[in-house]
Amino acid sequence: MTHLSLTKHHGLGNDFLVVFHPHVADLAALARSLCDRRRGLGADGLLVGESAEGYAARMVLYNADGSRAEMSGNGIRCFAQALAGRRGDMLPQRILTDAGERLVSLEATADPTVIHAAVDMGEVTALAEPADWAALGCDPLRPVQHLSLGNPHSVVGVDDVAEVDLQSLGRVVPYVNLEIVQPGPEQHAITMRVHERGAGITEACGTGACASAWAARQWGFVAGEAEEILVHMDGGDAKVRLHHPSHGRVTLIGPAQYVATITVPANAAHGDG
Repeated sequence: MTHLSLTKHHGLGNDFLVVFHPHVADLAALARSLCDRRRGLGADGLLVGESAEGYAARMVLYNADGSRAEMSGNGIRCFAQALAGRRGDMLPQRILTDAGERLVSLEATADPTVIHAAVDMGEVTALAEPADWAALGCDPLRPVQHLSLGNPHSVVGVDDVAEVDLQSLGRVVPYVNLEIVQPGPEQHAITMRVHERGAGITEACGTGACASAWAARQWGFVAGEAEEILVHMDGGDAKVRLHHPSHGRVTLIGPAQYVATITVPANAAHGDG
């Protein structure tokens, strides 16, 4: 019987399964089967590692619903941890994603299951307003920015993230990552919650943290000279380093934690068993 060996990791509670060279024809179906939290292993997404000339690896991301996504800031840290385990080193990794090349620098911690990683996330760029945005009924006086980090984000400034029915709002615009953001509580910090495309509400979102930090500085939610913003999320904190006030190049800094190595029969992974 053929088996698949996977590892499970999480970045601030945003959890992923990682598999290298699975040789499975329908990866979307594999993601739906494995990520199911009641009938599968459970995860927000499946990260598939492939060979790519000139790169440490290529990372392909499938959301829990089987849709393919361009990039994940938490996911790439988890992928880098899994790749470091395969390679047996902590050297920097050039990883090819559907959003382009990303450079990941790794740092060991006192906990052998946890690494810290800094990811060059590229530039934050403006996007057009997504379809059905008006259906949200967003107060026109609220600050809003539609941004890309290789994947689409809509960031909304609010008074209190805990008071927003994020689940209902996220369902109105399911094809965008929706972040709600409030200032503080520290001077150079924001608090963010997220409804992710293809996964729903998650405990953290790395690309969303970057989009939110960028928008927050534009709105004055943090001091204008802030070069590093602490982003509080339900699953924990990440840091976003802002390199240029107008071009928007950012670095995401945060942990990845190894959870387990799991072997499953290939037919079970396909949902046949």
